[in-house]
Amino acid sequence: MAHTPPSITDVIGKIPYRMAFAGGWIDQPFISRLNPAPTGSMVVVGVEPNFRFMERAGMASGTRLAAMKLWKDGLPAGKPVDLVKALYAFENQGKAEPSGSQDMIGLIYPGVCRLDYDATFEGGVFPRHIESCNDISVARWLEKVIHMLPVEPRPMDYSPLGVKKLDPVCVGKLGQSGRDCYRAILAKDLVGLGAAMNLCMACWEALLPGTVRHPTLKVDLCGLLKHYQRQYPGAMYSGCGGGYLYVVSDQPVPGAFHVQVRVAE
Repeated sequence: MAHTPPSITDVIGKIPYRMAFAGGWIDQPFISRLNPAPTGSMVVVGVEPNFRFMERAGMASGTRLAAMKLWKDGLPAGKPVDLVKALYAFENQGKAEPSGSQDMIGLIYPGVCRLDYDATFEGGVFPRHIESCNDISVARWLEKVIHMLPVEPRPMDYSPLGVKKLDPVCVGKLGQSGRDCYRAILAKDLVGLGAAMNLCMACWEALLPGTVRHPTLKVDLCGLLKHYQRQYPGAMYSGCGGGYLYVVSDQPVPGAFHVQVRVAE
């Protein structure tokens, strides 16, 4: 009888990870309620759990841990929207600063998803609309052009919310960066994808400076980011405080690795 080798999911769990691209933070009502446009968008991408990502690194690892407590055998059957709301309620019970629903959506929905947030819809907590792409050719293209560089997990005592400069014009640009990002991915537009990520990072730095500059951060996140943005079409961090750096390129990026995008069967 042939021996079946053990799966890495036996060690790290079966729940997927997720990448969050341009538009991040628009899922938080304190941001979306200032948006002069009807909706603002962000992009999440489902990732196969075929190795262990760092925790506190913008890969929704905290939400993933909550999901593994709630669903010990992996994602259950059911409507994704219902699973998202169940996980949101489970993770955020009693929290003063709840995790955004993009974390749950990115773990549960496969493929590439554009999440459209409207502060007048369910308080801005859940998106008004989710546009999803499970085209295998798009997924494989994205896997090739997204290069991930480990930077550093955010510190335990770190918070990006100490300083808020919430300019509605900049919030509008943040939401637009998500729309641009999704459009570029579907068109396999390398330059457009990089530009959307660069715009998103400019908005993060303007709206919430602590996302890239903070007394607890040891790495020069702004300097590192600008270096890669000058060398390649675009770059952005996986989350506030560092984590991983996503670099957009159709050429090799020294030290980087790729992930496997999860698509619907």
